[in-house]
Amino acid sequence: MARGRQIRTPHFVLHQWSAQADTATGPGFEKTPALFAGCHLGILIPKRWAKRAVTRNLIRRQVRAIAAEHPHLPEAQYVVRLKAPFDPRQFHSAHSEPLRQAVRQELLSLFAKVGAPS
Repeated sequence: MARGRQIRTPHFVLHQWSAQADTATGPGFEKTPALFAGCHLGILIPKRWAKRAVTRNLIRRQVRAIAAEHPHLPEAQYVVRLKAPFDPRQFHSAHSEPLRQAVRQELLSLFAKVGAPS
């Protein structure tokens, strides 16, 4: 995502890449339409940071729910990546309501920054 934008929170990074309306395929080639039009969302939750599948699934569901709640997102490709673990001493259960709320609050702040200028 060389031309992309990164938005960070303590546990997540959101990569945003906007395709240009026309992209050149090289010198002397005619312009071609962008390959990806519309919004696309990718989610990366590595086992390194969320050991249990229950936790990874909880985070994925929260990312999809928050993205669905933000219909104002500009047309672009987005990748949400977990970059740090949630403290297991603070969240004892892999699928607990406090963990769900913590993930939700952080994702809401992450997606709120998407519309803001960089």
